[in-house]
Amino acid sequence: MLFTDTHTHLYYETDPEKLDILMQRCLDNNVERLFLPNVDVASIAKINAMVEKYPANCFAMAGLHPCDVKEDYELVLDEICESIVGRDIYAIGEIGIDLHWDKTTLDIQKIAFTEQIKWAKDLNLPIVIHCREAFDEIFEVLEKEKDAKLRGILHCFTGNVAQAKQAIDLGFYLGIGGVVTYKKAGLDEVLKEIPLANLVLETDSPYLAPVPFRGKPNESSYLIHIAEKLADIYQTDIEEIAAKTTANSKTIFNI
Repeated sequence: MLFTDTHTHLYYETDPEKLDILMQRCLDNNVERLFLPNVDVASIAKINAMVEKYPANCFAMAGLHPCDVKEDYELVLDEICESIVGRDIYAIGEIGIDLHWDKTTLDIQKIAFTEQIKWAKDLNLPIVIHCREAFDEIFEVLEKEKDAKLRGILHCFTGNVAQAKQAIDLGFYLGIGGVVTYKKAGLDEVLKEIPLANLVLETDSPYLAPVPFRGKPNESSYLIHIAEKLADIYQTDIEEIAAKTTANSKTIFNI
């Protein structure tokens, strides 16, 4: 049984001993593939260090998180783009639009999002999208950019059935994390209308820990609890959840 965490910020843990413990817990729970989304310039070195330390398990992305799109975003984008040269990068992410914290930056968020989609197309890479309170704005950009090269993951999907189907029609898989275990979230009911073939697993560690760890720091080893919930939703076993979602991740990331 092999699990893939398609979205984890485990590199936020800077204590090497604690990081070793977190990684060992992953391996103990068959979480052997971890994809690391970039958020800003500072996180590049952290991701590189983790990939160097765990080359068989950790895989890097490159991108500028929408919450970090500020007035100097063009300079930051240039620096992140330059960092890709000579590195093994498996996606452009996490990128997108976030209107929860700051709606005043919407225009430059759209510009940055579109620019990074173009990087992905030029490099033949998937994109990993952060979308918070911005489905309409995200889909507006994606519809404009739709072509054979546009593909990836809608990270931390929490939308409705119509939004799920629109994302899938645009060439995206849905990243399912701890929210699916929350009783009042309603995501379980949405997924009953969506085939397992369109899903991947993620934790978004250290955020959004699944039940029974809700409210505590998340970690990639907790992916097992998300898989158990999906096994319940799809009336199957976690071995099938692991097999299908990992196969989907291999299709997306080509590794």
